[in-house]
Amino acid sequence: MLEVIDFSKKYRNNPDYSARHITFTVSAGEVVGLIGSNGAGKSTIIKSVIGVLPFSEGTIRIGGYDIAKESEKAKRLIGYVPDDHSVYEKLTGREYINYIGSLYGATKEQKRYITEDLANRFEIAYALDTQIAGYSHGMRQKICILGALTHEPKLWILDEPMVGLDHQTMTLLCEFIRGYANEERCVLFSSHNLEVVRKTCDKVIFIKKGELANIVDLTENKDFDLNGYYTELNGGGSDA
Repeated sequence: MLEVIDFSKKYRNNPDYSARHITFTVSAGEVVGLIGSNGAGKSTIIKSVIGVLPFSEGTIRIGGYDIAKESEKAKRLIGYVPDDHSVYEKLTGREYINYIGSLYGATKEQKRYITEDLANRFEIAYALDTQIAGYSHGMRQKICILGALTHEPKLWILDEPMVGLDHQTMTLLCEFIRGYANEERCVLFSSHNLEVVRKTCDKVIFIKKGELANIVDLTENKDFDLNGYYTELNGGGSDA
């Protein structure tokens, strides 16, 4: 579903690469974690995958579509939850979901599923007809999550989705992420919470200083010491 092939990204006026020679895949049915310290290049990779950042080296394909050459077709397969949870504050939650759904061609049934079933599940149904400007940080995060799911994306990407969520919602989101991946869909997310990664992911991609450090299949390495390896990789630091 996602192919990142020898991808490199250098920002203008910066002699150093933010990401260099990155290669990995995410297949249907997989939940994959993207792990690295602050500034390692995780967000650069994610924003290039979703087509926000241009790049000139390497190839990124979503569902077989080249994000640089067939941008619209590729982006229609993606659902994205940003780390800053940017939303249209003057809209109500329901208006936001309907608007995002319309952009992606979501059906009435898909929108109804989000505003009824999922909104209740994530305990935000009571606020759907309230302007988003009055939402708390956690509520904005929830509405971003629901908005990204309106068209049932084949590739669901979340950048630091757990930050600011209470324990109950974190647990719910982990269960939902795990259940979302199936024969046609997959999930890629970055996280500072290694416990969440351990419980949720099939595979973990480690990024260090813009380069691919390791890819570990947790389904084949159930006893892999995620915390120990991460600490060793980053010279004993604890910032995931």
